[in-house]
Amino acid sequence: MTRRIVLISGPVSSGKSKLAQLLSERFAVQLLKTRVVIEDLAGLSSPGRLALQMAGDELDLATDHKWLAEALTAFVVDKPEDTLIAVDSVRTAKQVEHIRNAFGSSITHIHVTASPETLAERYSKREKKEDNPPSYEIVKSNATESKIESLADLADAVIITDRNTLEDVLVRAATQLGLYRANTDRLVDVIIGGQYGSEGKGNMVAHLAKEYDLLVRVGGPNAGHKVFEEPEPFTHHHLPSGTRKSSAKLLLAPGMVINVKQLLHEIAQCGVDESRLAIDPQAMIISDEDIAAERKLVEVISSTGQGVGAATARKIMGRSETTTLLARDIADLEQYTRRTAQEVLAETLSKGGKVLVEGTQGTALSLYHGSYPHVTSRDTTVSGCLAEAGIAATRVRKVIMVCRTYPIRVKNAVRGKSGPLSMEIDLAEISRRSGKNLEELQKTEITSTTRRERRIGEFDWDLLHKASFLNAPTDIALTFVDYLDAKNEQAKRFDQLTPSTINFIEEIERVSGAMVSLISTGFNTRNIIDRRVWK
Repeated sequence: MTRRIVLISGPVSSGKSKLAQLLSERFAVQLLKTRVVIEDLAGLSSPGRLALQMAGDELDLATDHKWLAEALTAFVVDKPEDTLIAVDSVRTAKQVEHIRNAFGSSITHIHVTASPETLAERYSKREKKEDNPPSYEIVKSNATESKIESLADLADAVIITDRNTLEDVLVRAATQLGLYRANTDRLVDVIIGGQYGSEGKGNMVAHLAKEYDLLVRVGGPNAGHKVFEEPEPFTHHHLPSGTRKSSAKLLLAPGMVINVKQLLHEIAQCGVDESRLAIDPQAMIISDEDIAAERKLVEVISSTGQGVGAATARKIMGRSETTTLLARDIADLEQYTRRTAQEVLAETLSKGGKVLVEGTQGTALSLYHGSYPHVTSRDTTVSGCLAEAGIAATRVRKVIMVCRTYPIRVKNAVRGKSGPLSMEIDLAEISRRSGKNLEELQKTEITSTTRRERRIGEFDWDLLHKASFLNAPTDIALTFVDYLDAKNEQAKRFDQLTPSTINFIEEIERVSGAMVSLISTGFNTRNIIDRRVWK
């Protein structure tokens, strides 16, 4: 990236400094304030507006308007070539000319203005904070200030600030500077489940997390994503599963459904501070009534009963109710809900940062594409996850679909069923085939959220085909290959897997049309064979 310098001009109270401040806050633009330069060169200490105007005019006369170009040249000396710099502000055509001669095509000139009435009104409100400030008419009568609007003819862009909000002004200026250009790059990867959930997404996210600048979570606390840690594994219900494995920023998307007490506990457990975590203000809050409303679902379809579905329904049906609470309404979350998901994502992508979106549950539990009514309360495909996160499909680089060697569903409900599962078998049969200890299998196959036993079935090739059609994965992450043969637990490379396992993987690649690039051999410190050709 080459150096970019934005020159900001405009009359008093047009919004020059506000634009410079927003560029600094949102895009890490380095600011050269001409007020500070004048104070330094003229030896002034806390001068008023008229003294600054006079000193600036004297510097222009003494240097033929070159003093600002010289100050800018000195300012950039120790800055990296890709540094973004804003000059707040330029006041004469000759100042602009000298700077353009020195820096060439790296210069973008933005002129901001407003109607005379608006400028006068803004000035009067702002100057009330000073003792005996000069009147707007006196400030405006300065020879340089009176000609400032002529710089609009030289500018690359002119923005009328009283016809735009502050955000409008920022967007227009940032676009002119090309700061959103990286947004068109494919910098987003998505990891989703290809079966009925519990495929091992959490541990895969933890493995990949260090490669990303922003980790995004969708869904709700009905999904528990377990990550290997010593002495005990850690289960994430709200925060991204890479939270404890990386220093990446964290985002809970607008489609999230939040149990506030659980989330705050998880934040404390993970030591996450407010500068790292952003929660979209429109994420839905689960109430005690939502949890109570799902008791029947627990009995009939083996729902987790966490209130996620009821809260999601209430977000739709409660649009006329003042009791419907979103994240923005919760005082305990106020320090985290300062920005929208779109702004956080845009900031990351504009800097070329990589984003990992962590899906929830599995494709076969999709509200739209699963076996209704034995489904969850959202679309769990890659499309649904992107919609909840607020990310366009064209920004996606990789879709990683996680599949188990033996899919699972939660144990059947007390008065109903948890849903169809093709060719159901028992753990004793898996123990016989793989050579793994039966008691170890029984301890493993307990759900992360409700701690219930699981049903388990043969690998469902038809489901793999359907899930691949719905998600178009670029990569498959295959987990629990130790269930095929316990010898796979010792494998650290693909060629160390058993021949029958390699044959199984090759068939998955044929059916799915995607490479099995991540292979989990167990639940331990080095349990993933990483065959990716991308990072």
